[in-house]
Parts: sequence; structure tokens; C-alpha cells
Amino acid sequence: MKQRLDIALITPAAPGSRAGNRTTASRWAALLRPLGYRVTIHVPEDVPTDRAPDLVLALHAWRSHDAIRAWKQVYPDCPLILVLTGTDVYRFQFSEPEKVYASMDLADALIGLHDCLEEDLPERYGPKLHVVHQSAEPLPPQRVQPKRRNVDILVAGHLREEKDSLRAAIAVRDLPLDSRLRVIQLGGAHSEEWAEAAREEMHRNPRYRWLGDQPRWRVRQWMGRARAMVISSRMEGGANVVSEACVAGLPIVASDIAGNRGLLGEDYAGYYPVGSSAALRECLLRIERDEVWWRRLREQVTARAPLFRPEVERRALVDIIERFVCA
Repeated sequence: MKQRLDIALITPAAPGSRAGNRTTASRWAALLRPLGYRVTIHVPEDVPTDRAPDLVLALHAWRSHDAIRAWKQVYPDCPLILVLTGTDVYRFQFSEPEKVYASMDLADALIGLHDCLEEDLPERYGPKLHVVHQSAEPLPPQRVQPKRRNVDILVAGHLREEKDSLRAAIAVRDLPLDSRLRVIQLGGAHSEEWAEAAREEMHRNPRYRWLGDQPRWRVRQWMGRARAMVISSRMEGGANVVSEACVAGLPIVASDIAGNRGLLGEDYAGYYPVGSSAALRECLLRIERDEVWWRRLREQVTARAPLFRPEVERRALVDIIERFVCA
């Protein structure tokens, strides 16, 4: 095998984007380059280079379908590994099956980002599937904070339908007057309609603040302050923010979907039925008032943290890459 492998990494998210696909691509490039891999990041519109890479690593079966087909046509003998996203598996697999399955068929291997993914794919793809858990760095040491007026619940992610983004805000409407719960939402709006919905919610709901798109350091700063995080998604391919929270020891209240169970485990105590404002409301009040339950959630996320170490993610990636480059 060559000492220096060339990897073409395709992501549908443009440079400078804070979308999950771009974050994953940038993190993987940073994990692989110190090992001697030459990683070049491409968007789907890029024309294949005039030099064959040793491997193509593509994120998103539907959005990158045309690119996957083009790279395979130009370099049919080059191994191609496809990373499946939540919208691939839980939306486009059903709304755009021809493109999604064609991408999966062209791939030599599939990567999923959580442990329950196989149950949601056709059985024929099981032998191709490998799991890589996205990693996170520990938070820097936090200065002792004075007792705060509010009990902050953090929601981090772009505002869009798949995330059920305003569910936590709805859940804290009309709480008892003695509750100190407040929802802090970080993330850009997927559309002007979502932005307007968030602004309207702030106007009517004094317990909700939407701070818009924020740099990663700012999100991590809020993670160090918050009492808990809500992951309210209707569909999820293995959110990196779950890894971040686990490594930070930040308790999570999560919708009971495969993408969350595949990271937090089937026995995690902090699930609520997806889309249920009433159930989420009860969980958040319990976060505020039940110290024993809050500590139990913190212990459970902390126990999951070793799965999300950068060295574990790097090793999993390298094992898959070298298996197919060496084949």
C-alpha cells in the first residue's frame, strides 16, 4: 500500500457552512491528515480530478448522488465509501428511493453514524454497513459559576422540520410561576418561515430565546452553562451534538427515535415520545426539580462518552479505509 493515500471527500455543504455534513467532512479531514492521508474536500458540483484518488468518501446518498455516479464513471476501480445521513435513511429512502439506492449500490461500503441504523435499511445492505461514532473534544475547564436565576435548557441545531426545532420552546409555555426553566436555542433557520416562527415564539414566550447561528466555541460555552440539552428530532442520522453533550457530561432529554437510541443506548432514561410537548414538559420540570434523576442522566451520558473519543473515531475510519484500499 502507498505510504500516502489520496482521499477525495465529497460533502453537499459548501465551505464555511456550519451544517453537520460540512462539520463531519472537516473533522474527518483533520483526523486523517496527521496520519499521512492527503484529503481534499469537494462539493458535489466539482468535476472529478484528472488524477485518480485512492478512495472516494462521499457524504449523503441523495444530495451527492450525481457526484457519486460521476466519480464512479471516471474511476470505476476506485473504492467508494458512502456515509448515510439521517435524511437519507428516514426521508429520501422513501421519497427518492431510486437515487438513494443507486448511490448505495455503487458504494463499496456504507458508513452509518449510530448503532441502530441497520434496522431501518433493506436487509441486502447489512453486509456493507459499518458504524463510526462521531467524536467530540472535552470542554475546557469551567470557572465556578454563581447560582443563576434561570435553569437553562439548551437546544443546538439548525431550525428545520426534521429537528422539530420549536418543541422545547412549546414545552415551556405556561409553566408554574415558580419554575426557573428557560430554553436557549442556537442555530440558523433553514428558511425565513422558521426564522419568523422563532421570532414569534420569543414574542409570546418569555422562557424562550433564539440566538441564531453561533460559532462552535460559543455553542460549547453554552453547553458548559446549561442544566441539560434537548434533542427533539423527528429523524436523526447520529447527531454530533449528542456526542458533544455526552463528552461534556451534559444530561440529554431526547426524542425516542432510532438515531438517538443508537447513540445513547436502549436503556437511557431520558427519552420522551417524539412530538409530545406534554411529555417533554414533564421531563424538563423533572430536570429542574428531581436532582436524583438529573444525576442519573448525567451518569448515563458520561458512561457513553468513551465511545465518542477522537481516537476511537479515527481508528474506526482508518480500519474501513485501509480494508478497502488494500482489497
